[in-house]
Amino acid sequence: MRLTTKGRYAVTAVLDLAFHQQSGPVSLADISERQAISLSYLEQLFSKLRKSNIVSSTRGPGGGYKLSTVPENISIVKIIIAVDESYRANGCESDGEYCQGGPRCLTHDLWDELSSQIHGFLDGISLADLMAHKDTLETACNQDETLDIRKLSEQVA
Repeated sequence: MRLTTKGRYAVTAVLDLAFHQQSGPVSLADISERQAISLSYLEQLFSKLRKSNIVSSTRGPGGGYKLSTVPENISIVKIIIAVDESYRANGCESDGEYCQGGPRCLTHDLWDELSSQIHGFLDGISLADLMAHKDTLETACNQDETLDIRKLSEQVA
């Protein structure tokens, strides 16, 4: 089981947004530049994130995106689900009747439980938790020297 690029990029982009929204809406071009994610890919992701009410947008000059709520209320699993990403550890149908196109497999319950554990783990981590992590703060400041690690630390504390 591994999370695909779509889920990883969505979490990275929303985390970048969370760090930079204090001075107003953040453009996708700025996120694209800092995180080395294609602008067109970000546009697709943010369309889904907006529909799921994780981010909101502002049009026009000075427009961009901001979080729809505080980072404490946005779990990582919400972001992943918003972009239609699967974190399931098997190829089985969720109801357990069909596994990988055939009858229920012998290990269905094992993989289903692992998927539940992954969901619980990702649901237990908020954007605020990631923002408060020392290494994450340092990385954000290294990517954008206009960020002040002391101010960011105070904001997420």
